[in-house]
Amino acid sequence: MKGRGTQTAGTVATKQMEFYYAAHPGSPSAVRRPQLSIRRDLWIALLGSSMEEGILGIGPTVEAALHAFDAQYLAALRAADSHCQEPHTSDIDNQPVLDSIEGAFRPGSDCS
Repeated sequence: MKGRGTQTAGTVATKQMEFYYAAHPGSPSAVRRPQLSIRRDLWIALLGSSMEEGILGIGPTVEAALHAFDAQYLAALRAADSHCQEPHTSDIDNQPVLDSIEGAFRPGSDCS
């Protein structure tokens, strides 16, 4: 029987995600909230229907997976269309930059 102080892996992961989101409020992971899972001691943050078609980050910890997801998300947006506005900073917490490059995936955008 579980004691009052016992937490499931899912509860711990959720707390770690929320901590990361609070520390990086403008990051792609905080804004887009990818699904988080674990496979063979590696955490996977996935946005999309599959690993082949989505954006994912993989790492040994929840924080590492979310950070990797943020890097992959921004790289995918930059590569979406070379004529779209490029971000002028690599700061993943800069919400105006995130807003400006997310247009690449909006329907009807010049960058779609």
